[in-house]
Amino acid sequence: MTLAVLPEVETISPELKLHCIACDATLPPTLVYRCPDCGGILEVVRQKPEGHSWLRADFVGDGITLGEGGTPLRELRPNLLHAGFSGRLLVKDETRNPSGSFKDRLVAAALSRAIALGATGIVSASSGNAGAAAACYAANAGVPAIIVCPDATPRGKLAQIVAYGAALEQVPGHYGNAFEHARQICAETGYANLTTTYLNPYGVDALRLIGQELYEQMECVGPDWIAIPTSSGPLVKGVFQGFMDRAGKVPRLIAAQSEGCAPIARAFEDGKIDVDGWENPNTIASGISDPLQAYPEEGSLTLSLVRASKGLAYAVGDVGIREAMIDLARKAGLFCEPTGAASLAAARDLFIKGTIGSSDTVVCIVTGHGFKDFAAWT
Repeated sequence: MTLAVLPEVETISPELKLHCIACDATLPPTLVYRCPDCGGILEVVRQKPEGHSWLRADFVGDGITLGEGGTPLRELRPNLLHAGFSGRLLVKDETRNPSGSFKDRLVAAALSRAIALGATGIVSASSGNAGAAAACYAANAGVPAIIVCPDATPRGKLAQIVAYGAALEQVPGHYGNAFEHARQICAETGYANLTTTYLNPYGVDALRLIGQELYEQMECVGPDWIAIPTSSGPLVKGVFQGFMDRAGKVPRLIAAQSEGCAPIARAFEDGKIDVDGWENPNTIASGISDPLQAYPEEGSLTLSLVRASKGLAYAVGDVGIREAMIDLARKAGLFCEPTGAASLAAARDLFIKGTIGSSDTVVCIVTGHGFKDFAAWT
C-alpha cells in the first residue's frame, strides 16, 4: 500500500494529559488506548479555555475538519412524543454531520491527534457509522484506512466505506469480534486505532462539544431529559461532560438501548454497578448492537454517568424503534436509521410509564441518517 503525504495539522491544545479513571495514573498524551498499569479506561484532561467556550479548533485541526458539529436543535410538535404530552419535544439532529452521523465528531478529533503524533494510517472497528466516518476523514486527509465490520453490517454503511476508498474487512459474528480484529491489525501495522468506543480517548474527549452545544442552544436552561441512543456510551459521556463544563450540573440522561442488545439497561434494571456482556445481540438498531463482551467496564462507566445524572438506562423493542423512525420521517421530515430513532422510542415508553412528566422538556438525540440502512425501510 502506498502511503500518502500526511497533511500539515496545527498543534491542538498541547496542554493535555491522559488520566486513568481506574487507578488514577497520569500519562503523557501519546497513542495509548488503555492504562499500561491496570488496563483501565483513559480520559483526556485539558485546561478549560478562558473567556470562551470550547471550540472545534480545540480538538480538530484545520487540515482535518469537514465542518462536523454545530448541528441543529429542532423543536417538534409535542404530540410526536404522545397525544397526552404537553411539554416540549426537541431533537438534536446529528444526521447533518458530513458522513451522516455523530461519529464524525469523534473521528475528526481522533484523526487530528493521531496525525499530530505521527500516525501513518488508521484502523477502526465499526458497526458501520464509525467506519464510514473514519473512511471519509481519512480520504480527506490523504491517509490509508482499514475498516473492520461485522458481516451483518447494513449495506448502506458498507457502501459509504468502500466509496471513500478504505480497505474493508468483514468478520463473522457480533461487533466484539470486529473490535478484537481491529486491535490485531493495529498491532501488526502500527496504525492508529480510531475505534469509537471509549478506546480512543481523544475522540471521546471531543464529544463534550455536543453537550456544550445543547446547553447553549437551550439558552443556558437545561432540559428535564436527554435521550441518547447508547452502545458502549461515549455519547452519554460527551453530553454529561459538556453540561458539567458549562453549567456544573447535568439534565437527567436516558441511555436508550434495544431490547435485543441491552447490557447497560439490564444492569440498571437489576440495580448492579458492573455491566455484564450481552449474549447473541439481535436488533434492527445495528448501531447500538455492541454486546460489550470484550470491554464491559465501558458499559459500567456509562451506567455510572447515567446514575450520576439521576437518569436511567432503558431498553425499547424493535417495534417501538421502527414506529419512532417512521414517525420522525413522516411527521417531522427527519430521515434517520433505526438506531437514531431509539431515543424517541425510549422517551415514548417512559412517558407512558409515567417516568417523563406531561409538561417536561425532552431532547432526543438522533444519531444517524436514514441512508445508512435503507433495508430497515423495506
